[in-house]
Amino acid sequence: MCHKNLKMKRNPRKLKWTKEYRRLHGKDMIQDSTFEFERKRNRPERYDRNVTENTLKAIKKIDKIRVDREERHIAKREVAKEFKQSIDLVKAPAAREKDPSLTLPDKVQVPKKQLEENRMEE
Repeated sequence: MCHKNLKMKRNPRKLKWTKEYRRLHGKDMIQDSTFEFERKRNRPERYDRNVTENTLKAIKKIDKIRVDREERHIAKREVAKEFKQSIDLVKAPAAREKDPSLTLPDKVQVPKKQLEENRMEE
């Protein structure tokens, strides 16, 4: 969140572009164990060719795992979105079967007395 928005006391959970909003609304994978490997470590390590080689191999594997998890996450979100949009199609027929009064009749018959009273009022 930029300094200006902080000074204006805007809530980061309500601003759609913030990490906090994306975490709360399930837009990003925030709690994934692969992010721990990306942390910055400020301790100098003694150079070892074998360790470096193994690290580079591990980076490739971890990157592949992260991409797979992100794809699964996005697919789940799309399925949930489609489900929310089509839930009315699922609920409505079942509700009509339980309570037939929810459906409109083809023609409504109005008694002649009501028609005459309505005409007189006009």
